[in-house]
Amino acid sequence: MAIVQMKKVSLVILDSTRKESLKQLRKAGVLHLEAMEGSGPQLAAYREAAAEADKAASILDEAKLPKKNAVSQEKLEDALTREKAQEIIALSDRKKALFDSIAQCRNELSRLEKWGSVNPADLSALAEKGIFMYMYEIPAEKYSLTGDSCKTILVNTAGKIARFLLVSDTVLEERPECLPPEAYAVPLPEHSTEEFLSIVHDSEKEISRIDREILAAKKYRAALDLYRTHLVSDIEFETVYSGMEAEASSGAEKEEAAKLAWLTGYVPVDSMKKLAAVCAENGWAYAACDPADDDPVPTKLKNNRIVSLIYPLTNFLDVTPGYHEYDISGWFLLFFCIFFAMIFGDAGYGALVCLLALGLMAKGAKNGKAFAPVNVLVLLLGLSTMCWGMLTCTWFGIDAQKLPQQLVDLSFGPVSPAKIGNDAANTNQQIFCFMLAIIQLSIAHGKGIFRYRKSLKCLGELGSLLELWGMFYVVMNMVVDAVKYPLGITEETMHFFGIGWLPVPYVALGLLLFGFALNFVFSNYDGSIKESVLESCRNIISVLLGIVNVFSDIVSYIRLWAVALAGAAISSTINAMAGPMLGKLIMVLFGVILLCFGHGLNIMLNLLSVIVHGVRLNTLEFSQHLGMSWSGTKYAPFGEKESK
Repeated sequence: MAIVQMKKVSLVILDSTRKESLKQLRKAGVLHLEAMEGSGPQLAAYREAAAEADKAASILDEAKLPKKNAVSQEKLEDALTREKAQEIIALSDRKKALFDSIAQCRNELSRLEKWGSVNPADLSALAEKGIFMYMYEIPAEKYSLTGDSCKTILVNTAGKIARFLLVSDTVLEERPECLPPEAYAVPLPEHSTEEFLSIVHDSEKEISRIDREILAAKKYRAALDLYRTHLVSDIEFETVYSGMEAEASSGAEKEEAAKLAWLTGYVPVDSMKKLAAVCAENGWAYAACDPADDDPVPTKLKNNRIVSLIYPLTNFLDVTPGYHEYDISGWFLLFFCIFFAMIFGDAGYGALVCLLALGLMAKGAKNGKAFAPVNVLVLLLGLSTMCWGMLTCTWFGIDAQKLPQQLVDLSFGPVSPAKIGNDAANTNQQIFCFMLAIIQLSIAHGKGIFRYRKSLKCLGELGSLLELWGMFYVVMNMVVDAVKYPLGITEETMHFFGIGWLPVPYVALGLLLFGFALNFVFSNYDGSIKESVLESCRNIISVLLGIVNVFSDIVSYIRLWAVALAGAAISSTINAMAGPMLGKLIMVLFGVILLCFGHGLNIMLNLLSVIVHGVRLNTLEFSQHLGMSWSGTKYAPFGEKESK
């Protein structure tokens, strides 16, 4: 388990051969380039095309077809694919405009609903003959207050509102004084109510036509994906091409031909021979050195096939250790399997996960990918869950008294409620959670001791380790059983594994205090003990809170037991609800549906709990004790993109 060592490489080429050189470099696929900013019209055009492809693909994805109606995909050239993407976007934009038009028409129809049929053309025709009419509304009880000098025609009274036409021989530029202040003008619509209805009808017909065209265009969905992949490669290439540093331009033709351009990146040590061969073949110059501490070095992990099974999960979480951090892939896989098994906590659920893995393998076998890492990882998680469920005698939440005796006999006494009762089993499972904590966190500080073995800073890591061991007993006292694990001296606490006499509480507290002292003095050591102590004094609050953090980190592992207990309670409740139904023939179907739905929902909740809790213990508690921040960048060499 290791992070591959990198070399920082500066590559120099002739500016006149920049494009061809980049093509050869991309074909080599070994140089991870430092981030650079590209520019230029060509790059802008590629990005615009990519945005169009993404938008068109999103539009097609929103158009839903019945699952039975599978669409056979058609291939297109990239130029035609872009035209098709633009057509799809234009259809979508037209559809949105039609919806806006329909909304406006319906708003107008709603506004004029009480007026009946309204046609502004009729009022315009009367205006040409010298009769000017204006639409007004007023509370019905106020209509009688209109002055005698106002000529009005009452249209209707509905909803306590009177609607009337104000008639004038001249164009009214101001509000007549004869109108009560409660009267308010109703603006004339742009179209008649009949025209509005016609616009709505025609727009709805056109929307239906557009929907059919968009559905028909779903046959180009794969072509859009392929086009998008090509654009990603083009964007990356153009970014590098336009972002490379080069010598300033000059007027002399010979000097132009000799201009140099260069770029910087990182190459794995085991790929340096390949880079050297490519450079020699193309006449490039390069310089390689070890990266500086502050260089943005990418991380490339190299592990065996078993440890690499964790990669689908870390890729999904998008977490990568920093170049100067640890590769904990193996420990991550080991403890994640344990955490997954304990959170699911049911052998029946584990069997279902195994069946899912076998189904994925059968499906992948058609493409020669039966043993793809994700499939094997799912199978491993299913088997782990089955093992833990078997040890605790948990099968679909069924009461142990109703299980076959063979399954009960398979369970492991100290953690099996079927053998020692719920209370004792729960207590032992809590202790097991804390034992997992002490083991995993001890591994973290053990790695720290090994890392700083040539420095006094290793004593700071040793202090953290002793703090952890001392705090373990404090947790047992405060969380598990204060009587069985007292902080005072009793005959029980003096007897250690049946050998001799040892004041266990005093030893635990002594380890805690001595570990704190070592941590205080050496945790910040960098060549000077005095400076290390002063740094601890300056951060005394954080140092003191560190003890609290050790306590909370150990206790945090009890979530494995708590979440599993909640899942078991849900399983038991579902069985209790469905049990009576299964005893009646007419209700059997409903009982089976309830069981499938309830246990399916519980499995989904458990899966969410694994992501929230199982992953957290590895990426937070364990990583914090390792001093890891997962700040790395995954090694991604400049290379040709594979079409999906």
